[in-house]
Amino acid sequence: MSLFLALIIVAIVLGLIGAVADGLLFLLFIGIAVLAADLVYLTLRTRRSIRRRPAR
Repeated sequence: MSLFLALIIVAIVLGLIGAVADGLLFLLFIGIAVLAADLVYLTLRTRRSIRRRPAR
């Protein structure tokens, strides 16, 4: 979970710097890519944990 939160913070910071700073628009796109990768990571992690739970 800490990796997920760290990637969210990195994505937000990169997005803010890319949106505010003149000439650093590529940082905004990198932030968006990191956010998308983080959401994919979270989705895969939750699907794996659901399958591992034993049936009652």
